[in-house]
Amino acid sequence: MPSLRTALFQSSGRPGSVAGSVELLADAARRAAATGARLLVCPELYLTGYAIGDDVPRLAEAADGPTARAVAEIAVRHRIAVHYGYPEREGDTLYNSAQLIGPDGTTLANYRKTHLFGDFEQRWFTPGGQPVVQAELGGVRIGLLTCYDVEFPENVRAHALAGTDLLLVPTALMHPFSFVAESLVPVRAFESQLYLAYVNRTGPEGEFDFTGLSCLAGPDGTVRTRAGRGEELVTGDVDLALLAASRAANPYLRDRRPGLYGSLV
Repeated sequence: MPSLRTALFQSSGRPGSVAGSVELLADAARRAAATGARLLVCPELYLTGYAIGDDVPRLAEAADGPTARAVAEIAVRHRIAVHYGYPEREGDTLYNSAQLIGPDGTTLANYRKTHLFGDFEQRWFTPGGQPVVQAELGGVRIGLLTCYDVEFPENVRAHALAGTDLLLVPTALMHPFSFVAESLVPVRAFESQLYLAYVNRTGPEGEFDFTGLSCLAGPDGTVRTRAGRGEELVTGDVDLALLAASRAANPYLRDRRPGLYGSLV
């Protein structure tokens, strides 16, 4: 069975400077590819910064805008898929989005965050309406969520039922919520039997202080790789053979009784 080496780029980029963030991304892609990684995952709103306030409308771009094309060129140059968060503009509507670009430069998936967190996000963004967005990469079925989305177990379980093997979750997790990265994320991976790449921003930005602690959690509930508190590039392998064995040993999806869960909706 195939495996997919995945690189997690824990960085806050260059808030307010899309060009600066793209430059950092290009270097991270180069370094990730040198380790054999075939996928690079960046944090929530990586391209622009998170605490950018009234600059959201100015910095937002269409999904196929100039920065998407610049990222596609990086992906092709280093033969690596790139997943990044950005503010998306569609007409007058803004979304907190994440896009996955393949190693050939084609867009594989674009996801709009469905559960917006706090006053800042709810002021500027419209929640997305598609809960499960997926793509195929190297024989691995990849799913996309963003930050607060993963804190709703229904979202992760929906991905598991749709066959997601690796769930990408760019995030902007801030103090005092470190327990989400340390405890909740590995539990989500175990209870829904999938890999979960949780990639955070780091350090102070505006009124926020991001916790770092990005990780790749496996379906057995163990953390395969973990970043510290600062800017860092870490890698881990998504092993489909281990995933199949774990799903056989932990048959949560098979043993579900959906008929009992009507009160949940």
